[in-house]
Order: sequence, then C-alpha cells, then structure tokens
Amino acid sequence: MDVAVTETEVAVTCPVCGFEAYSGDLYCENCSAPLPGTEQNRAASEAASSAAQTSGAGRPSTGTQPMDVGPMATTCLNCGGTTFEDGYCSTCGAPAVKERDHFQEQPADWVAAVCDRGIRHHRNEDAMALSALAEPGSRAVLVVCDGVSSSMDPDIASLAAARAARDLLTDFEPTSPSMAGRIKAWTDRLGEATTAANAQAVAVYRNPTNRQGERQNSPPSCTFVAAVVDGPVVVVGWVGDSRAYWLPDDGESEMLSVDDSWAGEAIAAGMSRAEAEAAPQAHSITRWLGVDSPDFVPHCTATNPAGPGWLLVCSDGLWNYCSAATEMGELVARTASENAGDPLRTAAALVNWANAQGGMDNITAALARLDPRHVP
Repeated sequence: MDVAVTETEVAVTCPVCGFEAYSGDLYCENCSAPLPGTEQNRAASEAASSAAQTSGAGRPSTGTQPMDVGPMATTCLNCGGTTFEDGYCSTCGAPAVKERDHFQEQPADWVAAVCDRGIRHHRNEDAMALSALAEPGSRAVLVVCDGVSSSMDPDIASLAAARAARDLLTDFEPTSPSMAGRIKAWTDRLGEATTAANAQAVAVYRNPTNRQGERQNSPPSCTFVAAVVDGPVVVVGWVGDSRAYWLPDDGESEMLSVDDSWAGEAIAAGMSRAEAEAAPQAHSITRWLGVDSPDFVPHCTATNPAGPGWLLVCSDGLWNYCSAATEMGELVARTASENAGDPLRTAAALVNWANAQGGMDNITAALARLDPRHVP
C-alpha cells in the first residue's frame, strides 16, 4: 500500500531502502527500518507505555506487559490510532506491527530493557523478562533469551524460557546472611531457573499446535543469560552466547559471561577476539536450551562492584557491533549521558544505535543502574 505525502507533510527518506515516508512515521513502511528524526516520537511512545507500568516494595515487580507472539498491536506506534485496515493504520497509514516486534519492560526506575526485531529479520526471536524492587540496587532479575533462527518457533521458546526463569528467580530469598552463602544460593537457583527455562523450550517442541510436523529436525531452541542483583553482589548464569557485562563509571569494564560458541572457544585457545569473531563460524553456539541441547547446566560467576556503574544483559544483536568490554563500556557511558542516565531511554538508544549499524539481528538491551555506595 502506497501512502501519498501531502503538501503539509514533509517526506522522510529511509536511510536503508530509500522509500519516502511521512515525517511522523517511526519505521519505514517498505523495510521496517527506523526512520531519521523520529527519536522524539519514539521516546513519547515508550514513555506512554512505561507510564502504565508500576513498581512497588515487597515482592519485586515484573513490569511485564501482556503479549502474544502473533497478534498485531492494537495501537498505532506512530499516531496512537486504533483502527487498522489491511495491516495499515486507517488514521496515518503507518504499518501495524506485532507486539513482539518492539517491546519494553521497566519494573523499577533503575531497571529497564528494550527488545527489538531489528531491520533485517522478519520477526523478533529475542525475548527478555525482568523483575525488580523499587529501591535502587536492592534486588533485580534480568533475563535475556535469543531464539536460534535455524530452529522452528524459536520466538515462542525464547519468550517462554525467559519468563519461566524470571519467575523462578523472583520467587526466591536466600537465607544465608553471608555474601558467600548468598552467592552459593543464587548459583544453585540459577541452575534451577535454567532447568525451568529449558523445560519451556522443550514444551514448545512437544506442543502439537506449534507446527509439530515441521520441527522434527529443527526443534525450538534459544540461548540464555540471567543476572541477579542482590544488594552489593551480582550473580550471572548463562548458556550460549547472550552476554552480561559490568560497566563501571570508573575502572575497567568486564564481560561477566564467556560465550558458548566457536568464537568463545577460539578466544580461550589464544585467538584474538577480533579474528575469532570475524570468522564465518564465529556464532556457531556449542550450548543452548531445547530438546536437543547437549548440556544446559549454566556456567555461573559473581562479582561485587566497588563503585557505581551499569549492569548490561544483552543479545548478540547489540554486542555484534561492540563486542569488547572496554568498547561496550564507552558506548553505554556515552549513551547514558545523552539520555540523562535513564535506564529505559538508554536501552532504547542502544537498540536504535544497533539498528543504525545495520540491524542485522534481533536486539535486546537490559540495564540496571547500580551504586553499591547507596545499597540499602
């Protein structure tokens, strides 16, 4: 469907395919790429969505929005219209998008995430799930799963896995008063959460309504990474190549996870990161969740931040363009500064940045702002 541009509406040219769109459109009608000059509109849309979310004391808030992987969104992201004809908004002509194509969660002011389809993929196979207490730095759970594109229904598996792990981690309270005891308890719980996430991926495979006949040779699968903030300590567990970073304001940035992939093994064997990640087989993962997983027991690590900084949990749609911890730290610091240190705006800006680099994959950025000097 072509949309005519009236004299009062200035055309905007898509930087990817050259299509001319309305100046108020967020995404290109032809290729779905983010359009230039729409940051204000996009921020307003995100602010409207986050205003409907709540966070409170007591049980951590999840901030999860009801979402199905299939139906189209009922509200136009461009103008707020609610009537769609033939897949296009009847008010402004913008294309309808699936709720899954671009969604966000912000369970507390200091924790937020944005998940986006990217430019090149026809669907969003990434997923994330968060929970947090209102008090900054007190308790938070950030989970990111990246569906394996070569499998069937990876989008369903990743969302189910992320939410199952988030719920299991949220409903847990270590009893040990010592830091070592709490780290041990969270490490054990991360193993249980990964088992629950894997069970969800397996359940998608066994569900007869999910194109069972097409998935015999490519069962649903996804990567997994989860980070738990428990006061002054962060505990991380992962399976696959989705990552967690600790990015302090001062000091050396650190990649907390180690990729379960061909590139990860090559780096461990002595190959440079640049060379390993440029190899054709770099993203061949060696561990994943799903019925055909050879090993879904998570690797785990813990860190005790000494000063303020950002905890970032992300999919390879972001780190593909900024892999090294130092470079990622610089990117997040700069982006946070440009967005007044707001986690949701910063996560959205990181997603926009990855799309501007090419958006070759689905993109998820989950952030928690930590300052151990003020931990209650």
